[in-house]
Amino acid sequence: MPITPATAAHSSSSGTAEAILLELVDENGVTIGTEEKLTAHQPPGLLHRAFSVFLFDERGRLLLQQRALGKYHSPGVWSNTCCGHPYPGEAPFAAAARRTFEELGVSPTLMAEAGTVRYNHPDPASGLVEQEYNHLFVGMVQSALRPDPEEVGDTAFVTPAELAERHAKDTFSAWFMTVLDAARPAVRELTGPSAGW
Repeated sequence: MPITPATAAHSSSSGTAEAILLELVDENGVTIGTEEKLTAHQPPGLLHRAFSVFLFDERGRLLLQQRALGKYHSPGVWSNTCCGHPYPGEAPFAAAARRTFEELGVSPTLMAEAGTVRYNHPDPASGLVEQEYNHLFVGMVQSALRPDPEEVGDTAFVTPAELAERHAKDTFSAWFMTVLDAARPAVRELTGPSAGW
C-alpha cells in the first residue's frame, strides 16, 4: 500500500480512490472499527491504535526526528524516532518496522515491544487531537540514515543531557514526553545504566 499524505487518497487495485483508515479501539486496545484518518483526529478525537519507536545508536544516544514542514499534523516539531498508525489489521510491530524504513531508510535491529500508553493530546497549532492507544517499541539503529524529505526535516542523535537542553529551546510534539516516559523502563534495559536514560 503506498504511503500518501493524510489528505490525499490513493487508488485501490480496482482503480477507485480509497481513504486512509485507522483502527479504532476501546480503552483496552480491542479493535472496535475503523475511521478515516483526518476524521479520527478531529476534536474531540476518536481513540485509535498508534505506535511510537525509539531507536538508539551503539553509544546509547536517542535518534530524534524533526517532522517535515509539509506534514498536516505537527509540522516542523521534533519527536521520537518514528511514530504512526498501523493499517487496519496490521500488527503494530510490523507497522513500526515498515514506517521506520519508509521515513528514515533504515531497518531497526533488536526492536522489542516496550508496552502501551493511552493519551489525549490536543495540538493547539492544528486544532487536531491525538486520542491514541499507543504501542511502544525500542531498538537499535546500526546503519546510515536515508530520510525521506517528504516525512523528515532533520534528525539528531542525543544523550539525555542533550535532549533536556534541546527540549528547553525547541518545539517538540505534544505526545513526545508521554511516550518517552512510558518507554523509559525498556529504554534503560536496552541501553544500560551508563547511558543515563
